[in-house]
Amino acid sequence: MLVYVSLLWATETLPLFATALLIPFLSVILRVVRDESGKHQQRLNAKEATAAVFGAMWSPVIMLLLGGFTVAAALSKCTIDKKLATLVLSKAGTNPRVVLMANMLVAAFASMLISNVAAPVLCYSLIDPMLRTLPSDSPMSKAVIMGIALSSNIGGMLSPIASPQNVVAMGIMQPAPTWLQWFFIVIPVGTVSIFLIWVLLLVTFNPSQGTTIQPVRPLKEKFTAVQWFVTIVTLITIALWCASHQMEDVFGDMGVIAIIPIVIFFGMGILTKEDFNNFPWTIIILAAGGLALGKAVRSSGLLHTLALVVSDEVQGMGVYGVLVVFSSLILVIATFISHTVAALIFLPLVYDVGSAMSQPHPNLLVMGGVLMCSAAMGLPTSGFPNMTAIMKEDNTGQRYLQVKHFISRGVPSSILTLVVVVTLGYGIMQVAGLD
Repeated sequence: MLVYVSLLWATETLPLFATALLIPFLSVILRVVRDESGKHQQRLNAKEATAAVFGAMWSPVIMLLLGGFTVAAALSKCTIDKKLATLVLSKAGTNPRVVLMANMLVAAFASMLISNVAAPVLCYSLIDPMLRTLPSDSPMSKAVIMGIALSSNIGGMLSPIASPQNVVAMGIMQPAPTWLQWFFIVIPVGTVSIFLIWVLLLVTFNPSQGTTIQPVRPLKEKFTAVQWFVTIVTLITIALWCASHQMEDVFGDMGVIAIIPIVIFFGMGILTKEDFNNFPWTIIILAAGGLALGKAVRSSGLLHTLALVVSDEVQGMGVYGVLVVFSSLILVIATFISHTVAALIFLPLVYDVGSAMSQPHPNLLVMGGVLMCSAAMGLPTSGFPNMTAIMKEDNTGQRYLQVKHFISRGVPSSILTLVVVVTLGYGIMQVAGLD
């Protein structure tokens, strides 16, 4: 079933979410779910298996995802994200190098706040006026579009709700890292990676050559009462997420905290049922299907068996060696298939291998693995930001970027990020106390 579902996901024979919905059906019909308390001995009957699988699908992780989408929708609807972005870009001036870096930082920050699915769309709408003033074959146009895509991928690492694979990782790690731990690890890794990618784009595109940039004007309107209200609720929610481990006796889980913005924004009429209907439900179903697959693979004993096989292969290697092997493997696989799907398939296995080692470090290995899911950006199909970038066209209908641009810039960017994760990232994860 795991191979079958993985092939369907990799080839996209069915829509990704439709494949995800096959998982609970097959898990019950094939009777692969067992009683986990019985050391993988007792198979559950169809009724018990149904309750177990659907219980795994609707987890606090899904509520966290819904809370993230709600916050993103409110920030976008009240144009708070656009105000912040234009304010930063207006300070960048007209130096092509500075403008490129400013756009990359805005894309990464927006991805952190509103997910790396919505952030590139916002950023491309902001640079449209600048693109219209540049020749269509301008190296600056190519550099800034590529820069936004690559930094949005990196931005997918920067918070637990920035991308679905992070939510998957949070559900696997025991105990899940706090938001403060997450930020402590990924902010330095992301910042260094973006700087290196910026240097790579400057060297390969040379955007300063014959480029004149029109300055961006910030939006003059003051914050309205509604915008202030949305900002305050968002900041309070993020603060509660950061302190969730200290408040487990009150809230139990981050998924319960995610209900706060959902009830407030929809209850106050800031968001409507149309906004709720417009949530990317396909991503939510995909994440739920992944949780069901994790339940089936784990409870059947398959994950334990696979972990033993892989553990034998990496026998004698230290934590660092295993981190490098798995990070490289996940980077290659996630380049060709969806980042989220790569996380769904590999992260549970990585956790089990880490647990079975003589010096267990499962959370550290999962953290390294999930960062490499976001770092896979070598093809136009590697992640939503790249897909958005390759479709960007000029006034004549010509695409700014071709596949060769992604291979020549995206592949080196992925490798640079891999090096940062297994050097700087590894050191910081140890300091942060990830086991």
